[in-house]
Parts: sequence; structure tokens; C-alpha cells
Amino acid sequence: MDMRKLGQRALCGVLLAGMLAGRAAAAGTSAASAALIEQSSGRVLYEQNADEERLIASITKIMTAVVALEHGDKNQEYTVTAQDMVEGSSMYLKPGDVLRLEELLYGLMLVSGNDAALAVAHCVSGGTEDFVSLMNETARRLGMEHSHFANPNGLDAEGHYSSARDMSVLAAYALENQDFRRIVSTASITIGDRYLANHNKLLRLCEGCIGVKTGFTKAAGRTLVSAASRDGMTLVCTTLNDGDDWNDHIALLNYGFASYHMETAVPAGRVLASALVRNGSAVSVPLAASEDLCYPLAEGESLKIIARAPLSVAAPVVPGQVVGEVCAYLEDQEVAKVDLVAAAPSAEKEQPAAPKTWWGWGRSGASLFLLPGEDAAEVACF
Repeated sequence: MDMRKLGQRALCGVLLAGMLAGRAAAAGTSAASAALIEQSSGRVLYEQNADEERLIASITKIMTAVVALEHGDKNQEYTVTAQDMVEGSSMYLKPGDVLRLEELLYGLMLVSGNDAALAVAHCVSGGTEDFVSLMNETARRLGMEHSHFANPNGLDAEGHYSSARDMSVLAAYALENQDFRRIVSTASITIGDRYLANHNKLLRLCEGCIGVKTGFTKAAGRTLVSAASRDGMTLVCTTLNDGDDWNDHIALLNYGFASYHMETAVPAGRVLASALVRNGSAVSVPLAASEDLCYPLAEGESLKIIARAPLSVAAPVVPGQVVGEVCAYLEDQEVAKVDLVAAAPSAEKEQPAAPKTWWGWGRSGASLFLLPGEDAAEVACF
């Protein structure tokens, strides 16, 4: 994902969180903390103590998988060692086993193997310390302000914690990776002589569920991150220390889909403005949205769309060249934006040759042309 867009999305989500929290008053959970967000925009649809820092148990492994997929080679083979043996839930690895990183990730995410988590860390970074550094680096990059990781498996440890909001943001980001999405949506798989069945019951209990991860320790309680897609919208839900997490997630996801819809305010390719082209073969070029400008809305809400672009640009201009931006506003708060791009070309005009005199090449006289200024124009589209 484009990190600039990720930062914009996270900022919009934070600014709107307080304003929108009351809308979900009808929903509720038995969790100590919870958060429900829309994946692509980061809009918060429900929150309950969402920034409280808590133990998170095995939902930690979402971050482990993200780091492995971004920094490792999924086809790399790894030989299991005694250093990978650990207490708790297991993929039942044995020293000397040889598996590809991708196979370890299935053991990590489907059966929550603590041994798989250590093997993944050793495969990618050679040791857990360097791998955990990558986990925390990724958390900082994603703006997870209430998170810190101390190990790749989620066993209770000092300095190992996160929040419901941060874990929802992490899962939303992780789901952008198609390998991650494929792994966590897998109901079961056989790897060698191991049959791995996904612990996430929501894959069969909740309409449209696509994962992602369960967790439990005595100190953390039950933790769960889930995601579901319906009618072109994906929601991500996190609960921490929730004794009724399956039912709470189904209820929160159903609430979100019933209360919000994904509004396509501007479809990709729609022309919203034009710009003059200085010294161009075409006097002007049309400007269109580079991609769908979408945002989840509740009943009665509407977006204000504003396109911003310079009055003129210099030739040459090529289709797809970024010229400006299209912004969506909800209650005077910017909530989404996409690039405004040239929808047609304009080549640079060839300069006329200087006149030739009888004694040789001469210089043409200087001319002064008044060109349009480059001050940005703002057009309220609708």
C-alpha cells in the first residue's frame, strides 16, 4: 500500500473517531475493549475503550505474518531447530523438519503455532530479536501508537501489548496483501503429514468472513480479530478480553453492514476539471479521478467533493500524469482523496527554426508571451 495514502487514511480515522462514536451507541460487547472499522478508509464504525493498552495473546501473529511476507521469501526453505520448540499452541514441528516459509505461515495463522512463530522469525531474520525490531518498526510506520511487541508469538511478556484500534488498523493493512488474505481465509490445508484446520470459527459462522486470527492466554483472556466482506465493503473488528467473542463479532459486523454502505462518490476515470497546457500541442487536457473515490456512509450522510488542480501545466503532458487531487469532505472534515490525473496527452510544440540570413545563421528577435499563471484552482464538483 502507498504509505502516503495509509497516513492520510489513519489521520482521517483518528479525526473522525470521536465524532462518530455515538452513532454506534446501539451496539455493545462483553469485551474489555473493541473496535470496528471499514478497511479501505479506516473509518471507525464502533469503538469501546479502543485505545486501551492490553495483552493481546496470539493475535500478535498478524504482525508476525505481515513482517514475514514483507521481509522474507515465502518459498525459502527452513530447517527447524531446537530453538523453535516452545510451550503453548503448536504446529507440532520437530527439529530437522524442512518447510517453506509459506507453510510455516499456514501453521502460524491457522493453528496458531507458537513453534511456527519462532521458526518464521528465525527463517526471516536469523533470530527473534531482529525480527521483533522489524515488528516494532512496522507498528511505528502504521501509526500504531498504543502497541509494542516483545515476541513473535504473543505469549505474555513485559512490554508486549496493543489496543483494539491498533490491531484493527494492522489487520486492515495486512489484508491488502493477497498472500496474507489467502492464508487467513483458508479453512484447512494439509502440509506434508500435517492437517491444519483454521481455529477461526467465524469462517463458517459469519457471512462473508475472510479471517483473521484468534488468541488466548489466561492473563489476556480471549482476543479476536475478524474481517468480513459484503456488497463491496470490508469491515475489520477487534475485541480484547471478550468471553463471548464469536457472538460479539457477528453482532458488530452485522451492525456495521446494516448501518453503513460504501458510497462511490467519484468513479475512476470521471472527468472533473481541465488544465491549460503551456506550449502544448493541445491547448488543454481533461483531468479525471485516478481511481474510485469511495467512503462508507450511514443513512442521511453525504459527501462534498472538491477537485484541486493548477490552472496550467507545462508540456509535455502524458495520460495518467498526476496534476491535482480530488477530496471528499464529510461534515467539513476531509475523509478521503485520490489523485486527479491527465486523461489525454499534450505534446510539447516544436520551436520554429531561427531565420537564416545571407551571411549565415542569425538570431530571431525576442518575444514576450503572457502565459496563464500556475496558481491552483479549486472546483466544487458536487
